Amino acid sequence: MAKERSIPAPLTNPETEPFWAAAREGRFLIRACTDCGKAHWYPRAICPHCFSDKTEWKEGSGRGTIYSVSVMKRAPEVYAVAYVTLEEGPTMMTNIVDCDFDTVAIGQKVTVTWRPTKDDGPPYPQFKPA
Repeated sequence: MAKERSIPAPLTNPETEPFWAAAREGRFLIRACTDCGKAHWYPRAICPHCFSDKTEWKEGSGRGTIYSVSVMKRAPEVYAVAYVTLEEGPTMMTNIVDCDFDTVAIGQKVTVTWRPTKDDGPPYPQFKPA
């Protein structure tokens, strides 16, 4: 069994604090624009699609599809870095966990799971096969 990587606590700011507060409750939030209707990742107050400041937090499904993936095998760690396209539209960089790394594939359906962070920080979103 590969050793699980230790994740540092994320730095929070007023723009991202609602995301991390929801993460502590096991909820996955995304930011969406009320002007153009598009969701975006990484959460920020200004829409990267139309530059509107009319954005709001929405409950995300926590489901997505692997767009691209690389499995890193460096003893004692083995981990997969991936871009996952969320059901809501945005693509985010993340890790794929709780799986046989030799079977991880582009197009595979995944779901969010939460991993603890150092220093009692909020849990960090990663994805596992659905």
